[in-house]
Amino acid sequence: MGRAFQNRKESMAKTAGQKTKVYSKYGREIYVCAKKGGIDPDGNLSLRSLIDRAKKDQVPTHVIDKAIDKAKGGGGEDFDTARYEGYGPSSTMIIVDCLTDNPNRTYGDVRTCFNKAKSKIGSSGAVSHMFDHSAIFVYKGDDEDAVLEALMEADVDVTDVECEDGNITVFAPHTEYANTKNALVAAFGEIDFEVDEIQFIPQNTTPVKAEDLEIFEKFLEMLEDLDDVQKVYHNGEL
Repeated sequence: MGRAFQNRKESMAKTAGQKTKVYSKYGREIYVCAKKGGIDPDGNLSLRSLIDRAKKDQVPTHVIDKAIDKAKGGGGEDFDTARYEGYGPSSTMIIVDCLTDNPNRTYGDVRTCFNKAKSKIGSSGAVSHMFDHSAIFVYKGDDEDAVLEALMEADVDVTDVECEDGNITVFAPHTEYANTKNALVAAFGEIDFEVDEIQFIPQNTTPVKAEDLEIFEKFLEMLEDLDDVQKVYHNGEL
């Protein structure tokens, strides 16, 4: 059984309002990524991966192009990353990653979600030390030995390689994201990655009590509905 991580493929929302939120989150993330690392996907590996993920999640091309054009102009909003940590229902651990142009507003919004779920927002580093910050790549394959050998030959500091249900999963430190992806493509050609991103993976999971399940799921929904929230990670075992 492989280690637990969250497949972040966005399921397409059913209502126009929900779709707009998904598009907005992608647009903001693409804009920030392009502004910081350059607008050329061939020279900005993170941007290329982000665009590929957006396309797989059926984000319209005009949303992607608009975000890149906005970054090309050099103006626009000045977004910063913000990370909040705390404890959710059943003593679960929560990490909330945001992109914000107003940290005070974002902190207040996130704290309100914690309060409504009778949970506690903590200080920086309160729970993140209990997660591994990892680059994750998942694609169709069955020869983990060949993958491990290719990564070792490329001098990649890989954490683990797993083969399960016809999928190869590669874990590496988040600082090795580009090296890992470049080594995989160099060894095996263009790969259609099902997962290609950096995540926080819990070192241990915490069972969510039956009486807390409804509020736990509502808590996650409240966080993900916030415009400034990009990703939510937790160690809850449902």
